[in-house]
Amino acid sequence: MTRRRVDCFTVARIIDCLSVVRIVDCLTVAGTIDRSAVTSSTNRTAATRRIDCLSIAKGILALLVSFSLLTTPAWAAPASSLGTVVYADRALVGTAPASVGATIFAGDKLSTDPSGSVQVRAGAARLLLSSASTVTFSQDDASPAATLTNGSATFSTANSRAFALHVGSAVIRPNTNQPTIGQVTVLTPKELIVKSTRGSLSIAVEDDVREIPEGAAYRVVLDPNAADPQGPQGAGTKGYGRPPIKAAKSKFIWYVVGVTAVITFLAVREAFESPDRP
Repeated sequence: MTRRRVDCFTVARIIDCLSVVRIVDCLTVAGTIDRSAVTSSTNRTAATRRIDCLSIAKGILALLVSFSLLTTPAWAAPASSLGTVVYADRALVGTAPASVGATIFAGDKLSTDPSGSVQVRAGAARLLLSSASTVTFSQDDASPAATLTNGSATFSTANSRAFALHVGSAVIRPNTNQPTIGQVTVLTPKELIVKSTRGSLSIAVEDDVREIPEGAAYRVVLDPNAADPQGPQGAGTKGYGRPPIKAAKSKFIWYVVGVTAVITFLAVREAFESPDRP
């Protein structure tokens, strides 16, 4: 009888132990589930943060790309061309030989040998550079222009804004919108001869602006206080000795030069229209 009671008690204790083990197992599983839930939640939060960071990074990258596309033309736009060489004979663009079809940009320097010449088409204008001459191209209010530093240059234009030629402080350009042909020869840095063989020209030094009518030529001195210079030798310069034309507040003085306008005009027209010089 006593032994049976002991066995029953032992069985009861075993059952109790099994119950405790089950409870512990359940708690362990529950804890594992909780940790898994926490880990999953943490992973979801980290993933969400990564997605947010990627979205922000993509947005910043898109802004940078858009900004670069907008600003690249302003930073890296190539300089626009001013003209094209249409004839070249022993001439240079910078230090390279000039060739037909070469593009001329602002800042380019053209020069010719003592027996060379070069012609450039620039929009509605053409510039013929004679032998032993040098010009540097530029822009005046979006119009082609050039600075003649030595030698002679002849230009033809279709309107008053087609072209401007600088010599020192003087600016020579067409005076009207009619077809115009002008020739400029540099004698010294402050002395030049300006001829108009077709149409009229305008010569300006700051606010001192004057007109050179068709068929006329003037020797211009850019320093009004300079002594009367000696006239250059050669054809087309007779007529020196006439009194200078000088205004009260002039920025330059000029002297009338006698020229044979018809011969000069025919020679210039042949240079611009010759089949050998397209």
